[in-house]
Amino acid sequence: MMIELEKTYLAKYLPEGLKNCRSKKIIDMYLPENAEHAKLRIRKNGDRYEITKKEPITESDCSEQEESTISLTEPEFNGLKEVSNKTVVKTRYYYEYEGKTAEFDVFEEKLQGLVLIDVEFTTTKEKDLFEMPDFCLKEITQEEFIAGGVVS
Repeated sequence: MMIELEKTYLAKYLPEGLKNCRSKKIIDMYLPENAEHAKLRIRKNGDRYEITKKEPITESDCSEQEESTISLTEPEFNGLKEVSNKTVVKTRYYYEYEGKTAEFDVFEEKLQGLVLIDVEFTTTKEKDLFEMPDFCLKEITQEEFIAGGVVS
């Protein structure tokens, strides 16, 4: 188990050169399918497969979460993916910005046009001092409507 420190932003625009950055295709499925905000996610992450559970450390701050991830085999992933139609498909681009990596999630299929940006931090102080980049429209870290498993 690890603690994830991050801020999430809605993109204002895609910076020049983003499409030339390292990227990978991600397919997420959320469980249980009928949960308003599922905490369990099955993921095809490039050529890796995993199941992750994320929960905020405190109810009032979604920027700090406990995260537990278990690797899966492809057959395990294929067996589990049958239990959920709550699926999100996106391409994640890794964009270097002021010594940090901004992860641009460019959504596809039914969420085409949505672009979210996550920036992860190593300390709470670093997270709290980080200023929103110009390519971001609004910080949405605490917004429940955009959380994984809700927006699917």
